[in-house]
Amino acid sequence: QVQLVESGGGLVQPGGSLRLSCKTSGAIFSFTAMGWYRQAPGKQRELVATIISNGITNYGDFVKGRFSISKEKVGNTWHLQMNNLALEDTAVYYCWSRGRGHDYWGQGTQVTVSS
Repeated sequence: QVQLVESGGGLVQPGGSLRLSCKTSGAIFSFTAMGWYRQAPGKQRELVATIISNGITNYGDFVKGRFSISKEKVGNTWHLQMNNLALEDTAVYYCWSRGRGHDYWGQGTQVTVSS
């Protein structure tokens, strides 16, 4: 059974940085795409960033150069570096992946931006 586990969330002040990581277990195949979504209270889940197997990345419009997604060369592990965080970035961040026609989701990690 494929499992995704996020880490690195927490409380940060506006302008601060966090690095989220997603580690997987149970997958004997490589994912074709990986990424991050987020959901704030009362809002729909939205795309933050994705990266596909050839390294091409895609970001939500709100990112505006502040976040960077990366994946490790070996294994199904990827990261989201978030800089210059703003109050509106407060949300639960979910890691996501796609492989062999299936989507996989982590349980989410809370990111709270507050002064």
